Amino acid sequence: MLAREATRQVMVGKVAVGGGAPVVVQSMCSTDTQDTQQTLAQIHELAEAGCELIRVALPSKAALNSFEEICKKSPLPVIADIHFSSTLALAAADLGASALRINPGNIGSMDKVDEIIEKAKEKDIPIRIGVNAGSLDPYYREQGGWLLPDKLVASSKAVVEHFELNGFYNIVLSAKAHDVLSTLETYERLSHDLPKIPLHLGVTEAGTFRQGTVKSSIGIGKLLLDGIGDTFRVSLTADPIEEIKVAWDILSSIGLRRRFPELVSCPTCGRCKVNLVQIAQDVEARLAKLALPISVAVMGCVVNGPGEARDADIGVAAGDGIGTIFVQGEVVKKVPESHIIDALFEEIALRFPLADDK
Repeated sequence: MLAREATRQVMVGKVAVGGGAPVVVQSMCSTDTQDTQQTLAQIHELAEAGCELIRVALPSKAALNSFEEICKKSPLPVIADIHFSSTLALAAADLGASALRINPGNIGSMDKVDEIIEKAKEKDIPIRIGVNAGSLDPYYREQGGWLLPDKLVASSKAVVEHFELNGFYNIVLSAKAHDVLSTLETYERLSHDLPKIPLHLGVTEAGTFRQGTVKSSIGIGKLLLDGIGDTFRVSLTADPIEEIKVAWDILSSIGLRRRFPELVSCPTCGRCKVNLVQIAQDVEARLAKLALPISVAVMGCVVNGPGEARDADIGVAAGDGIGTIFVQGEVVKKVPESHIIDALFEEIALRFPLADDK
C-alpha cells in the first residue's frame, strides 16, 4: 500500500484529498484579495488550466469585504490563507471558506488555535496545518543542535497531537522548506510517523520559473514516486498559471495523472534537416489549447523517429523536406515540410475527435 492510500480522506468542498484519491493540484492567487473581480478572473483562469484547489490570502480585515463573494462565485473550493490573526480565520470560516490554512507557529497562542478548531468543527471544514521553515514556532526554531528536518517534524507532530487531543481529525499537514533535501527528509519522516495524516507537498520559496521548476520537480516528484503526498503546489515566482502547467507536467511525467497532451521531442542532431526547435515550440503552443491526455512526438529524424517515439500516441518524424506522420509507431502518411504542423493536427483531430481547440 502506498503511503497516500493509507491517509485519512479529507473533503475540501467537493474535492477529496487523501485516502487514495487522485493527487490534487492547487495554487494560490497572486491578486489583491480586495479586488473581487480580478481575483475571480484569476481563479477562473487557473481552473481552466487545471487547478483543483485555490488558496486566497487574507492579510487584513479589509480583505474580508470581498472574500464572501469570492467564495460564492469561485469555480474552485477556496482555502483561506491566514497568518497572525485568529480573528481573520474565524471570519473566513463564517464567510464560506472551504478550508482554512493556518500556521500555529505565528497565530498567537494555542488558545487562539483552539478557537479556530472549534469554528472549523462548527462549519465542518478542514484545516491545513502549515509548518514552514521560515516561520517555525520559536521553541523549535531555537533548539540548538537540531537539524531543520528535526525541527519541522517535531513541530508538526506536536501540533497534530494537539489537534487530535481536541477531537479534530479533519486536517491536512504541510512542512515546507526551500531546501530540497530538507524537504524530502521531513516529508519522508512525517509519512512514517503520521501515516493517517494527508500531506500537502511543496518546496517553499523555490525561486523563479527555471530554478523553481527544477527544485519542485525533484522534491515533489521524488515524494510522489515514493507514494507520499496527497496534494501539492509548485511554488514559483511567476504567473501562477505556470505553477499549474509544471504541476501537471510532473504528474504526467511520472505516470500518476494526465490531463493535457504530453510532448515528446528529440534534442536534434546532425541528421536533422528542419528547424525542429521551432516546429516543436509551435506544436507545443497548439497542444496547450487541447484538454486531451495523449502523447505527441516531434522527432527530427525520419529514420529513427517513429521507433524512438514508439510509445507516443501520434507524432511526426521530419526528413529532408518531408514530414512522416505516424500513429503508435506506424507510418500513416508523408507530407511536405511546410505542411507538417497542420497535417499533424489534422490527424490528431481525426483520430481524437475530442481534440478540438478550446
